[in-house]
Amino acid sequence: MRQGEPGTRATVRLLVVDQDPLVRRVVRDALAGNRISVVAEAADGSEAVELASRCKPDVVLMDIVLPELDGPTAIRRIVSASPLVRVVVFTSAKDPQAGITALKAGASGYVTKDVDLDTLPRIVSAVAGGEAAVSRAFVSVLIDRLRAAPEGNVGLRPVRSPLTPREWEVLDMLCAGLSMEDVTDSLVLSPETVRSHLQRAMRKLGVHSRDAAVRAVRELRASAAAPHDFASPVTAA
Repeated sequence: MRQGEPGTRATVRLLVVDQDPLVRRVVRDALAGNRISVVAEAADGSEAVELASRCKPDVVLMDIVLPELDGPTAIRRIVSASPLVRVVVFTSAKDPQAGITALKAGASGYVTKDVDLDTLPRIVSAVAGGEAAVSRAFVSVLIDRLRAAPEGNVGLRPVRSPLTPREWEVLDMLCAGLSMEDVTDSLVLSPETVRSHLQRAMRKLGVHSRDAAVRAVRELRASAAAPHDFASPVTAA
């Protein structure tokens, strides 16, 4: 976040992504005067990825239904290229799976467009500060998914992590016992790309072998399972 004058709150830099120009206008109006600066707007997923890299926003507020490049892929590319950028999905999609997909892709929040627009500034500011944001209706979906999750914290990820979503995907599969060849086939990536993701993850984790990386990830999951390691979600009515 850009720092303002001494004694003032920092201004949050925001990228708004929606194919409907009216929605982008409504979002701009809702955020006006709340120390949130809309630094750019995008109408499709490809443009969102490009502007996120060029404009360096703190937060990207985006629909998950986008032309050119679908929302989940755009999210993965944005957070992979700029891990400090936080993405909040702001969508009309009512399918709970869309929210799960967005969070797995690396989003920090999932809010539907029927939310009270007066809460948008609080949501954006909170996410910029490191919190998660979800609609109240979506909280029950997350609880149900958590209850149905397998034992052992498989797939659980800390709110804050040095690993990108793609690096987590590779390590998740290795932790589940898949071979590198299986990971390559599942993610539809080249062996060189998968090895590159694994090597970057190993450097970030400070380990020097695949087995050590798996152990380190399991330790991160064990830490994430403790309630105090999760950011309190900002809920929207």
